[in-house]
Amino acid sequence: MNTVYEQKYIDREKSWLAFNARVLQEAADISVPLLDRLRFLGIFSNNLDEFFRVRYAAIRRLSLSGISGEKYLGGISAQQLVKDITEIVIQQQSESLRILSNIEKELETENIFIITENEITKDQEEYLKNFFIEKLSPELVTIILNDLAEFPVLKDTLGYLAVRLEMNHTGEVRYAVIEIPKTINRFVVLPSHDDKNYIILIDDVIRHNLSSIFTIFDYKSVSAHMIKITRDAQLDIDSDLSKSMLEKIATSVKDRRIGEPVRFIYDQLIEPDTLQFFLEKMKIISTDSIIPGGRYHNRRDYMNFPNLGRYDLLYKTNVPLPIPGLGMEGSILEKIGKKDYLLNAPYQSFSYVTKFLREAALDPKVTTIKITLYRLAKNSQIISSLINAAKNGKKVTVQIELQARFDEASNISYAEQMQTEGIELIFGIKGLKVHSKICVIERIDEGKTKRYGFISTGNFNESTAKIYTDVTLFTSHQQILKDISKIFEFFDINYRVHRYKHLIVSPHYTRSKFVKLIDREILHALAGRKTYIKLKMNSLSDFKMIDKLYEASNAGVKVQLQVRGICSLIPGIPGMSENIEAISIVDNYLEHSRVYIFGNAGLSEVYISSADFMTRNLDGRVEVTCPIYDMAIKNDLIDNFNIAWKGNVKVRFHSYRLDNKYKARNHHAVFRAQLETYKYYQNKVNDIEEVV
Repeated sequence: MNTVYEQKYIDREKSWLAFNARVLQEAADISVPLLDRLRFLGIFSNNLDEFFRVRYAAIRRLSLSGISGEKYLGGISAQQLVKDITEIVIQQQSESLRILSNIEKELETENIFIITENEITKDQEEYLKNFFIEKLSPELVTIILNDLAEFPVLKDTLGYLAVRLEMNHTGEVRYAVIEIPKTINRFVVLPSHDDKNYIILIDDVIRHNLSSIFTIFDYKSVSAHMIKITRDAQLDIDSDLSKSMLEKIATSVKDRRIGEPVRFIYDQLIEPDTLQFFLEKMKIISTDSIIPGGRYHNRRDYMNFPNLGRYDLLYKTNVPLPIPGLGMEGSILEKIGKKDYLLNAPYQSFSYVTKFLREAALDPKVTTIKITLYRLAKNSQIISSLINAAKNGKKVTVQIELQARFDEASNISYAEQMQTEGIELIFGIKGLKVHSKICVIERIDEGKTKRYGFISTGNFNESTAKIYTDVTLFTSHQQILKDISKIFEFFDINYRVHRYKHLIVSPHYTRSKFVKLIDREILHALAGRKTYIKLKMNSLSDFKMIDKLYEASNAGVKVQLQVRGICSLIPGIPGMSENIEAISIVDNYLEHSRVYIFGNAGLSEVYISSADFMTRNLDGRVEVTCPIYDMAIKNDLIDNFNIAWKGNVKVRFHSYRLDNKYKARNHHAVFRAQLETYKYYQNKVNDIEEVV
């Protein structure tokens, strides 16, 4: 493959890094409110941490095994990919430091100053002295390293200060490490003065107090530079049959802290001997990603930068809207019993989900509740409602995914809490993560059992529902809900593969069904009928599905793709994908919903799904895709897709160049898709009020 036009796929890792570059673009964008730019910088850093813990770690393992892996990596060897990733990340890290420096200068024009230990005034000195003694010092873990028989394990969730002490008289150099505590907010807000706000990082508060920390040492000089380690986050699940799944996952999460190091970031100003000492002691080898950085790491903490009451420097918060016809007053089950409703969060209130479960918990006619849980909010209202239902005598069954990456510890805690309250737990299926978002309840009315439920594209999580766009279908369609009940039977007896009349369920049917849907569009196009494919998802990386979309393009099917993250498909290539356009929207909300629309020669079909077009979603997880039968809801979802497609800000094109080129406005008025989507639902509420 000598030219880009001979290349069929974009490597998924490089495409992901291009996505994170789009997040970095938001941090650099002067049209974004200043404090939100800091938030995007934190998101960029947090994303990169997870990327190294998971994807880079997997490529590194492949590289060290000596296997090329080109078949799985789109034509590039694992060894070359490791090098390419490191180069890209070093460039992105450098760019992120430049952006942070610019933001800090702009904050100063708003009288917000981030100061270092060298800029502390006398008044601030007294405040920080008390802060250090009362709050920070008791939380510090400081370890002298030279004489230890075994080097301590540095955790990948924390930042550390690598300390160098040069002794008086002897000239001996001693090394230490200080763990930056995560129990204290990284940013210390100092007393304001003359309408000026001052903030200092606890890293610098520690640096300012090095003399107090090392007072027993007779040293000539002391310095502290930040380092950060990222470890392989792969879970190795114990096969001991005598242990419960809870025990196995808990042990694996505990062991994750000693996973192999895959990235080491250091302050570029660190002394060469200090850097070498840590690299040798931590056994960081040349194949690991060693990245020079700035003075501060763990920039994910900027996601929680204090707002100082400066709401003028943040995006305006739009109040979540009600769903027309589905008010919060009266019985939600009664209303769903008459027709389907769609919730589009965060434009509309996620409270409808919790109201559904709260009502089901109290309703004497409700006998059973079954639900899948993947990622949950801290102090989850969902869990509270389910426990309330169990206490009211309902039979509550919860499939909770203990291997939801980085949420394992939280889910284990919730699982133990639910077990104590008598809730029946299902811990999934060996070899399959359960990623579906489904709930069904059974209610006895006039001697007959009737089902109610909901199906979603996103997690049942009140916190993320404020910033993730996801759609949830509330329905009493008995056949759809019967299919959901079959899925729970599959969880219980998973050697029996069910047939579903309405739902499309991974790992057995999703790939084949979508292939059939695309094939149908191809036949329509070849017959001269007007048709199209519109797909909205988080990631598109499955080569077989990409090939099928190329086939559709070559048959004349117009394909529009909204892919927020990874896009291994190359659009707009003559003879391969000339009828395919692909965009990515990165804005204030995280685009998370999966909506699949097939033109079907005028008889459009619309689906919502928990599954992306990734191999793991199609073949390796339990995912649910649901058809939309209600015409009004179907039109809503098509309108939503078209609004996003019309957007001309925050919209980038996917291309083989990975350059994140913005969509041009071409003299059109500004059309910001997320804001226009909110207006779309706002107008629906206003229309209802006018009728009333």
